[in-house]
Amino acid sequence: MSETAVIWCEQCQADIEDDSLGEEGECPQCGTVLRSERRPVPWTFKVMLVASVVYLGYRTYQGITWVIHHV
Repeated sequence: MSETAVIWCEQCQADIEDDSLGEEGECPQCGTVLRSERRPVPWTFKVMLVASVVYLGYRTYQGITWVIHHV
């Protein structure tokens, strides 16, 4: 299963799949050149992922030690 990016064309008011863009990145319906580069992942999202991994790792450690002490 391959994922294709979907780009919005303001002129046509339609979603255009990345595969249907022309060679120069133009819309197949109206010819408007569309941006096809991807936006970078925000740093805040990366920080949230790291914080979630640290938090869940700590909670897992707490759960394991609780089970060990109560068995």
